[in-house]
Amino acid sequence: MTHLPYVAACFGLGLAVPIVFAVGAWRRLDRARLRLAQIDPRGVL
Repeated sequence: MTHLPYVAACFGLGLAVPIVFAVGAWRRLDRARLRLAQIDPRGVL
């Protein structure tokens, strides 16, 4: 029996979880910028 499946699962989760969090943060940031643009007449960068 080899430990390779467990090691591969760890690396997979180690990459997938931060990517999922980053995409979620990116989407929230875009929505926040849109909402700010609606209420702020100066505009958003």
